[in-house]
Amino acid sequence: MQKADNGIHKEYLQLIDSVQESFLRHDDKLKRINQEIWSNPELGFEEHKAQIPSCAFFEALGSEGYTVRRKCFGLDTSFEVEYSKGTGGVVVAFNAEYDALPGIGHACGHNLIATSSIAAFIAAVESMNKLYSAGLSDAFTLRLLGTPAEENGGGKTHMIAAGAYEDVDTCLMVHPAGSMGPLEAMGLHGIAAPPVGAFLANQKIEVTFTGKPAHASAFPWEGVNALDAAVAAYVNISILQQQIHPTQRIHGIISHGGDRPNIIPARTVMNFDIRSTDKQGLEALEEKVQGCFKAAAQATGCDMEYTKYVYALFAPYVEDPRSWSIEYRKERYLDLKSNMVMCKKYVEAAKALGNAVWLGGESASPSGASTDQGNVSCVTPSFHGMFIIPTENGAQPHTPEFTKYTGTMEAYQSCLNAAAGMAIVACQLLANTALIAQVKEFSDMRQ
Repeated sequence: MQKADNGIHKEYLQLIDSVQESFLRHDDKLKRINQEIWSNPELGFEEHKAQIPSCAFFEALGSEGYTVRRKCFGLDTSFEVEYSKGTGGVVVAFNAEYDALPGIGHACGHNLIATSSIAAFIAAVESMNKLYSAGLSDAFTLRLLGTPAEENGGGKTHMIAAGAYEDVDTCLMVHPAGSMGPLEAMGLHGIAAPPVGAFLANQKIEVTFTGKPAHASAFPWEGVNALDAAVAAYVNISILQQQIHPTQRIHGIISHGGDRPNIIPARTVMNFDIRSTDKQGLEALEEKVQGCFKAAAQATGCDMEYTKYVYALFAPYVEDPRSWSIEYRKERYLDLKSNMVMCKKYVEAAKALGNAVWLGGESASPSGASTDQGNVSCVTPSFHGMFIIPTENGAQPHTPEFTKYTGTMEAYQSCLNAAAGMAIVACQLLANTALIAQVKEFSDMRQ
């Protein structure tokens, strides 16, 4: 390989040029997709408008070899776009999220996630075609997966169960973050590997206490108070909080506390999230939390129903909820396992593009966030980078203030910068079997 004056291989520079040429070629359409998703926020499993521009973009390119499937993997608002050359070969997928938050729209910037994955996908396709035509690549497959309901339904857990990732060798996506002063002061534009523990394993539970109603003033001794059970459980968990690890979280509410103040509550409902840095820690913590509820039930004489779920409230939006096993619908969000081989390649690409990022991957205090990309990272080697978008006054994801920044042209440009890094890494993975072997070896060690 020849090196240019700046020390970068000419072939690498040609790949960078190819990716950026793709972005310029499709810039108007990418901007339109980004704005359409941002302007029409939809909750998980309801993203009917969001998938339209994404699918239509590639359906219009069908003659070039793209195949588009809507409503796949049993979900009405999922989609899959695929491009292949030859038979067999490495399969690289990009995940596109596009659900919004209740009341505050795209306050997590999923419009930018979708746009970055779409841009990276088409740039990787066009760049790989050049390598394939020049005899520099074997057969390959690139895939764009539309993954609904990351915020409120564990869409990727449904897709995993339906086989969406069975033949995928690696999976990539990026996520926006607000301004990060310390990183930006060092000239950095994002993070390749969120620190270990930044994205926590998460189990959601719903607990129902059932007692016996009675008149609260006339015959209180005839009742069995389900609200007492809920209050006792809440106090038990508050006491437990003193002894849990700093990287663990328990938080919840009494979602139904009774019907009338003059009636002993016969039924109460509590909803809680339990989080820990990994699956093993989560299971151990959940056992303790369950003990808090059992003790409350025993102390008050109430019956207890303990249910695990992802987001059961959204089950009606699944194409056929009965098609999913009860064990599957209770799937938890798992901790994110970043593949550091891929992350290092992304750092190299970002530097070459003039958008340096921090490698990350070190242990850190938990962000409190969870993502179903963690589940994907447990079934195939994965990359989940973070890119900074310009914000003011400390605006960060899941706040109303962040929403307006995710719709700016500056945010769009930041997402394209991240997409360029992903596209370059994808091409390297597809064209270099030795690199894929390293990626899988690292992933096997982490499982």
